[in-house]
Amino acid sequence: MSSTQRPQPPFAEQQQTWPGTTAAMQPQPDHGEESYQGSGRLAGKKAIITGGDSGIGRAVAIAFAREGADVLISYLDEHEDAQDTARLVEEAGQKAVLVPGDITEASHCNALVDKAVEAFGEINILVNNAAYQMTRESLDEISDEEFDRTMKTNLYAMFYITKAATRHMPAGGSIINTASINADQPKPKLLAYSATKAAIVNFSGGLAALLAEKGIRANAVAPGPIWTPLIPSTMPVEQVKNFGSEVPLQRAGQPAELAPTYVMLASDEASYISGATIAVTGGVAII
Repeated sequence: MSSTQRPQPPFAEQQQTWPGTTAAMQPQPDHGEESYQGSGRLAGKKAIITGGDSGIGRAVAIAFAREGADVLISYLDEHEDAQDTARLVEEAGQKAVLVPGDITEASHCNALVDKAVEAFGEINILVNNAAYQMTRESLDEISDEEFDRTMKTNLYAMFYITKAATRHMPAGGSIINTASINADQPKPKLLAYSATKAAIVNFSGGLAALLAEKGIRANAVAPGPIWTPLIPSTMPVEQVKNFGSEVPLQRAGQPAELAPTYVMLASDEASYISGATIAVTGGVAII
């Protein structure tokens, strides 16, 4: 689908409870189900994707599988979405492992890595993609519990899983962390979320240097406004209606438009790319 054929705002008025589901979204997101064609760029590799049930995570899972990788899909409790993603991975001829649970808990993070090793033997690719956010009008509206959940989901889990996974990651491994345009241009009403995304960029750069001697690369992807269940489940109706209209391309990106960047960073073609942040923002420059 060309850029001119992608859905344009305004979207239908809609609201979901967090974490949201794909089926309830209008229009339906494009994850590359009908368009992504692989060419063996990840043949034989084993991947973990957090937040792999929907949105960017689902698009990445589809692309990885069609490029020849087995995939462990970590998700909270969106079982229907996760099963749909697993089916798409298996239809590509690859192994899918589903692991539900709360990644804010270190014990669960360690357990999901153990399950990946049990299923695959090793881990070649780690995509830390799961995220939590809430739109708030003022500082007083952000509860201590909400701030804590944002930090634990977006930062602590990345640390826990990366620490556990690298013990089983051979040279040539790739870690890809989902940051955000908000790392560079923070949104006041997404205060906690924006702060975590800036930290992810910094963590990824430091990690690249720290793991270089082991032959493991680390990079970040900074998406702009992408049409995922997180949007109608965490933003006000009017903001959802006009989502994506503020960027130069004047529309939200689709998850399928992110997947090739993750494939490139995961592949051996990117063997000299480490410590980078790749912007996929619909025309907004990140310096």
